[in-house]
Amino acid sequence: MTAVDRVRAAVAAVTDPELRRPIGDLDMVREIEVDGDLARVGIVLTIVGCPAAARIESDVRQAAASVPGISAVEVAVGVMTPAERKALTEKLREGRPARQMPFGPESLTRVILVSSGKGGVGKSTVTANLAVALADQGLSVGLVDADVHGFSIPGLLGIPAGTQPTRIDDLMLPPVAHGVKTISIGMFLRDGEAVVAWRGPMLHRTVSQFLTDVFFGDLDILLIDMPPGTGDIAISIGQLLPHAEVLVVTTPQAAASDVAIRSGLVARQTGQRVIGVVENMAAYTLPDGTVVDLFGSGGGEAVAAALSDGGDAVALLASIPLSPALREGGDVGIPIVTTESTDAAATTIRALARSLAGQGRGLSGRSLPVSIG
Repeated sequence: MTAVDRVRAAVAAVTDPELRRPIGDLDMVREIEVDGDLARVGIVLTIVGCPAAARIESDVRQAAASVPGISAVEVAVGVMTPAERKALTEKLREGRPARQMPFGPESLTRVILVSSGKGGVGKSTVTANLAVALADQGLSVGLVDADVHGFSIPGLLGIPAGTQPTRIDDLMLPPVAHGVKTISIGMFLRDGEAVVAWRGPMLHRTVSQFLTDVFFGDLDILLIDMPPGTGDIAISIGQLLPHAEVLVVTTPQAAASDVAIRSGLVARQTGQRVIGVVENMAAYTLPDGTVVDLFGSGGGEAVAAALSDGGDAVALLASIPLSPALREGGDVGIPIVTTESTDAAATTIRALARSLAGQGRGLSGRSLPVSIG
């Protein structure tokens, strides 16, 4: 193998941080020359102003310099032609037509909707932490923030305001936070906008575009943070993803658990399967051993029992104790599962993630409840 071949092999192995594939596979490596201990490397990026440009150039420089005998590297950075971008997007789609939803029943990606009957039960906080915990299990995880009117996923994951997906022609590359590929309507609002005042058709179109135009790549699990209740988006996703599985989130109090049952029943009407219930803000234990059940008890079990009546058995998969650290992590955009090794809420969510990670699509619903704290 010549020096040029060794440099090319090293550079080709560099991973594009947005597409998560080697740049050699993406046809981004161009001419390479070696003159003594100097390597001249040419690469092309997908678009002008590619947000990953600095990182890719740095990684390419480091990869070339790692080749024995190379002590200096010059990197020339260009941009793909329209024809090259078209070829790239066709390769990424793997033969699928443009704007075709890749998460149909034949897909190997497991789609899990996280729903609730009402707002304020911590559904989005649970979803964000669960996504990160699943990614920590080594899974490829995507997260769609379908709560268009009450979007909060970008903030919970610490995605800076103003962050937008990178566009390659008609494909959008979702930002990655804590190993989770994420999309939210909050990434598309102009400066000063804070409210989305849309009705049915616009909501349906938005959710549909999230599922068709966003390039998530090969995912093991796609989580969808649903809006609370049983409105337009729940119906649209029921039509688009009738094979999806559903996790129902509730708090222990009857005011939340009674309406949480409805979200599970509506999911079933579209053919989706409820795989379990997650009880959030459950009783927690003080350092002196005192147990505080601020929101009562039994709501999660009640929802699971009601959704098991006349159908497949539905288990209470996790009971997450009320946790100031969980709330604080959401406020600053640092999911608790990444920082708190002993907090009971973090421990419970990690256990839930391990349980879901160990399930095949045909084994859903067989987990035992997880309750720590």
